[in-house]
Amino acid sequence: MSKSVRRQEAQVCLGQAGLPAGQLTFVRDGRREYSAFAYDAAWLGRREAFELSPDLPLQSGHVMRRAPSDADSPFPFALADTEPDAWGRRVINRAYSRRRQSNPSLEQLTRFDYLAAVDDFSRVGAIRLRGATGDFLSSGTAFRTPPLVELDRVYGSTRAVEQGNETDADLAYLQGKATSLGGLRPKSTVIAEDGRLAIGKFPSIADARSVVRGEVLALELMKRAKLFPAEARIVPVDGTPVAVIRRFDRTADGARIHYLSGGSLLLARRDEDRAYTEIADALRRISADPNEDLKLLWRRLVFNHLITNVDDHLWNIGVLYAGDGRWRLAPAFDVNPFPDRQRESKTWLSEETGPITSLEQLFKGASHFGIQRQDAEQFAAEIAHATAGWKETALSSAVGLTERELKDFQSAFEHPDVEKALA
Repeated sequence: MSKSVRRQEAQVCLGQAGLPAGQLTFVRDGRREYSAFAYDAAWLGRREAFELSPDLPLQSGHVMRRAPSDADSPFPFALADTEPDAWGRRVINRAYSRRRQSNPSLEQLTRFDYLAAVDDFSRVGAIRLRGATGDFLSSGTAFRTPPLVELDRVYGSTRAVEQGNETDADLAYLQGKATSLGGLRPKSTVIAEDGRLAIGKFPSIADARSVVRGEVLALELMKRAKLFPAEARIVPVDGTPVAVIRRFDRTADGARIHYLSGGSLLLARRDEDRAYTEIADALRRISADPNEDLKLLWRRLVFNHLITNVDDHLWNIGVLYAGDGRWRLAPAFDVNPFPDRQRESKTWLSEETGPITSLEQLFKGASHFGIQRQDAEQFAAEIAHATAGWKETALSSAVGLTERELKDFQSAFEHPDVEKALA
């Protein structure tokens, strides 16, 4: 193997017990990066064994994966779901740049380095990575997930990174604390008062409105519409609102639940247009209760349209493993009103209809989700009634927007399709 080739390996394990499932090998050869995964024979022999990822069939031998573009991952899709998001990569890159200033010969980061840098305790889903020493990668006190009482320190460090004046201590403190469930906005995993994992989402210096309160408002309205969102609340930090959102990939006693994003479910590339009807077809095959999951998915599409949540890409949808080879639609997350955007979904309704731009389009497509027109109109009316009270919810102590701030969101919640749904 030439000096330009770098090889990195990890054992892929599952759950709190770290049950071995397979071996991951990563290779960087010049500009090329690719991986190979093989299930352990012991995993294949287990009665409860299941495919960790749609691109990893339950069979012996190696499965190779090379990213089709720079935006895509060189890892199997389920593993790619656990990589750090854009914010996490930003923190990792800043820390690496600092180290390289004092050590110019430091090797360039590989995609495996990013994957391995996520805190083992809070890695999304049930997957864990064990190194050659037998320890789980990025475990121990250096990657400690902070308790909620440290939220002010976490916010201070993330703010410093956004402003570009972070210290080495800030970067060391934030290492591994980002998450896959998100984007470029500043955030951190935290441990809530009851010991359960949560995500702390902070205001950004670029915000023109209270995005943090807007997300909690959307999730509160989803709860009223019985659409099963992630639990969310506002926690003030020195007068600054922070959204604390319960992680849904852990049970009450801390057990890890295997997770797949919608993008992974469809084996989708980041740059291609895919459709909700494809998600529906996948749920028909894998869901433990396909009828309920299909109806819930369609009702969430109506909700997204009525509140102008247009950042509905496939990686903002997920499924959780329910056992016996079956899955369930995960609680909704990353739901935000976008009053400054055109009301057009990022994910298409179907290949024939394209993006969602009207309530009528959703009514016409409801049959693909097992919903008749009359029931679709009733569902839409119920959801519209929940969202029509957005101002009262926004002003409540649970959200905390002010009267002055209501106008920042008004166009997202008040438009002709809301009136049509209520009619």
